[in-house]
Amino acid sequence: MLIYTSFSTSHLIRFAVAYVFITSGLMKLMSAELASSFLRLGLPYPHIVLKVVILLEIVCGLLVLVNKAVKIAVIPLIGIMIAALFLTKLPTLNTGLLQFAFNARLDIVMIVLLFYLYKRYPN
Repeated sequence: MLIYTSFSTSHLIRFAVAYVFITSGLMKLMSAELASSFLRLGLPYPHIVLKVVILLEIVCGLLVLVNKAVKIAVIPLIGIMIAALFLTKLPTLNTGLLQFAFNARLDIVMIVLLFYLYKRYPN
């Protein structure tokens, strides 16, 4: 028996965004190396910030996945992505614009997709 389920563009974007943030949060939680690199970013109270980011990425990613409070959930994720862009990618701009564009490609795509979800979903 063939079961056909139609997925809209918005569904696919939600699934992709949720996948990126849930896996990112879980990796920060489970990988000492990744957590250590996060702690070296020079943020104030780095251990607390790391825990908050992990919590936001997983919880907001799950909300986006299950289509609950999407508009509210993407707001902190946009903030996380903008911070990631400025803290980890902008410093690579001194290696050249093309190298920066390559390093920042996922961050920029995620920001665009998050803004799409923000505009697409009602309160």
